[in-house]
Amino acid sequence: MLRRALAVLLSVALVGLVAPPAGADTLDDLAKRQAAAERRKAAADDTIESLEHDLEDTDQEMAAAYVRLTKVRADLDVAQAALDVAEAELTSAESAAKKLADRLADAQSEEAALVTKIEEQVELNRSTKSSIAELARRAYRGEGAPDSMSLVVGAESATDFVNRFSLSQTALRVQTNTLTDLQESEATARNSQVRLEAVRETVADLKTEADAAVVVAEKARATASSKRAAVADLLAKEKADLAVIEKRKQAQLDAKDKAEQASSALANDIQDIIGLTKKEKDRIRKEKEAARKKAEEAARKKAEEEARKKAEKDKAGGTPSTPSTPSPPTSDPKPPAGKGFFAYPTKVPHITSNYGYRLHPVLGYVRLHAGTDFRAYCGTPIYAAAAGKVVWAQYRAGFGNQVLINHGEVGGKNLMSSYNHFSRFAVSSGARVSKGQLVGYSGNTGTSTACHLHFEVYVDGQTVNPMSML
Repeated sequence: MLRRALAVLLSVALVGLVAPPAGADTLDDLAKRQAAAERRKAAADDTIESLEHDLEDTDQEMAAAYVRLTKVRADLDVAQAALDVAEAELTSAESAAKKLADRLADAQSEEAALVTKIEEQVELNRSTKSSIAELARRAYRGEGAPDSMSLVVGAESATDFVNRFSLSQTALRVQTNTLTDLQESEATARNSQVRLEAVRETVADLKTEADAAVVVAEKARATASSKRAAVADLLAKEKADLAVIEKRKQAQLDAKDKAEQASSALANDIQDIIGLTKKEKDRIRKEKEAARKKAEEAARKKAEEEARKKAEKDKAGGTPSTPSTPSPPTSDPKPPAGKGFFAYPTKVPHITSNYGYRLHPVLGYVRLHAGTDFRAYCGTPIYAAAAGKVVWAQYRAGFGNQVLINHGEVGGKNLMSSYNHFSRFAVSSGARVSKGQLVGYSGNTGTSTACHLHFEVYVDGQTVNPMSML
């Protein structure tokens, strides 16, 4: 029963028996780091959807690789922390197993020494008993020590008497010592036998503990090996995704140029429709460029500050905050109408990406996300945010299937809205629509990574934050 109890306790608690070296991280420290890594992974998982939308104007192969890379690095953070814990547990388990093996070896050596000692004592006892038996036989035959009268009568002289008496006493001492030695040897043998039984029980218990320690160590070794393999696999995936990103950088720069050209072409078309003069177009273009530069500087500073705070939280083992989107430039044209002018274009509005400037997560350039993205699974109905005339329902480079609605002059400025990435249209060019009327169904056409609605609002052909009027 005792052995079984020891084995159970050992299998449960063995890894904690050996204290880490001075100055090393304890298992508790490593467990805390693992928990922090898991919190960081959870935070990263929460940002994946917004990251996908932030990358909607990115080369699709690069965007997919970067999303995978983000997930892999979060998994790698957790896997490395788990490996550190597994390695520490393995070290503790192996150390505990070695200590038990050393103790078992010592006990077995003591057992062997006691067995040898008992065998020697048995042989000594046998020899002593043989000597005593011989003395008894001699005494029986009258060959033992003479009595006092014999010594006196048989002595030829006083000197002979003294010699005979001395020899008699020596014989008696030898007999007495032999008996005493036998008693002591037998007592020692009994003690040694008791000690041997105790040592053999200790050896049996230590064997049970050592066997359990080996099982725990083997399990820890297998776990550590599995964790090492997981880390190696994630590192290989990380390397592969980085290679894809590096390979697609030029494609993304080309896509960026095309997206800017598509946006500029749309702005020019709208400005032509509303009849802006060249002077007015130049003024808007300069204002937009100044706003872009101002926003670029603000976005870079904000990104640097967020990176610094994230690094501090990571170092402290905390959960990193989700990066926020830099505020849109203040030099955008003032909205011609207040909140509530537009209705939400989806029945259940869920915003996945806001309007504003942000740093490209891969290449580091600043670009404007010129609208508000709404979660809209493939085929979700999309509605007109306000009454107006459909300028066109057609495919536009970058925007995919687009519906552009002219809401006329509001507050002295022309106001339009666009609905992008449709899978199919519900209206046609030139049609009049009322507020809340079905205009199409969400999709993934154009430069897009998943079905959603990209909603833009234009004041005199220049984009503004849709949330200012929704």
